Amino acid sequence: MPAAPVKFAYWVPNVSGGLVTSTIEQRTDWGYDYNRRLAVLAENNGFEYALSQVRYMASYGAEYQHESTSFSLALLLATERLKVIAAVHPGLWHPGVLAKLGATADHLSHGRFAVNVVSGWFKDEFTALGEPWLEHDERYRRSEEFITALRRIWTEDHAELAGDFYRLRDFSLKPKPLNTPERPHPEIFQGGNSTAARRMAGRVSDWYFSNGKDFDGVTEQLRDVRASAAEAGRRAPKFGLNAFLIARDTEAEARETLREIVAGADTEAVEGFGAAVRQAGRSTSDGKGMWQDSTFEDLVQYNDGFRTGLIGTPEQIAERIVAYGKLGVDLFLLGFLHYHEEVEYFGERVLPLVRELEARLPETADGPDSVPAHV
Repeated sequence: MPAAPVKFAYWVPNVSGGLVTSTIEQRTDWGYDYNRRLAVLAENNGFEYALSQVRYMASYGAEYQHESTSFSLALLLATERLKVIAAVHPGLWHPGVLAKLGATADHLSHGRFAVNVVSGWFKDEFTALGEPWLEHDERYRRSEEFITALRRIWTEDHAELAGDFYRLRDFSLKPKPLNTPERPHPEIFQGGNSTAARRMAGRVSDWYFSNGKDFDGVTEQLRDVRASAAEAGRRAPKFGLNAFLIARDTEAEARETLREIVAGADTEAVEGFGAAVRQAGRSTSDGKGMWQDSTFEDLVQYNDGFRTGLIGTPEQIAERIVAYGKLGVDLFLLGFLHYHEEVEYFGERVLPLVRELEARLPETADGPDSVPAHV
């Protein structure tokens, strides 16, 4: 059983096109006013985190994008409790510059700023800006060095690093971010499915984000990340799982919504995205890179969110969430079709059931029978 109740985050729709690449109606807007109202709504409906996406140029259904760090700060200032995670690309940021921005954001938000280090899947973003596009495992090696530098700057005076990608020479940051009982510095999240990503997470990250996975996929990733942490002699990072949530009063309604999403898929955009992301991970030697086994339907939600299976009635979804929690999932990163309405529905109809089931966990035997058979 989980040591603590599972937490919930949502994908900030700061990128146009919504969270599915489909022509289906999405009552979601990428603008600030919509997102400010959404952030307040989310923190009042059980969400502890929000993740601002990062894209730097038009791509695969995302024609417009708000920059992630500035957008995250705006959401932090509009809320009271929500922790906002800004996604950033090593290679386009220097860790010292991000450390400075993060320290200021952390002070302004009273310790609610976090960062998600994205190693990069979109080659054109780098080449269009004249930056080198590294081979897959080299991108993760750069990200690991980026996180090492970031943590040193946030926690040490006179930080030093003689790396292959970044160098620090007697660098001191003042003020440093807040050091609270919850965390000594802003939490550092990291994504990726590949072996390189799993090993990196175990060595340096506070949180590991996985694309959507079924129970077997989550179990495999948890095993690998924990093994990497044990080899490094550190506590394993917490585990976050992506999911696209479709909660409806009946299972038939939820399944019909999924069918309509896939039926309305923007085929050209989905296939273009699929080609780009498979190219990004193709150099992995063992075929475990992100999106390497994703189907067309999976890619309609561009982080494999349908695979997690949070599709059905509130009762079915709550059961599946708790089953994942028993495996070791600490946080769900959720996307929705119609954010305002569905975040509120989640808070009113799904979350109370999750908490009820979690409260009964000490009386429930762990094991295969605890995984609901119908989801």
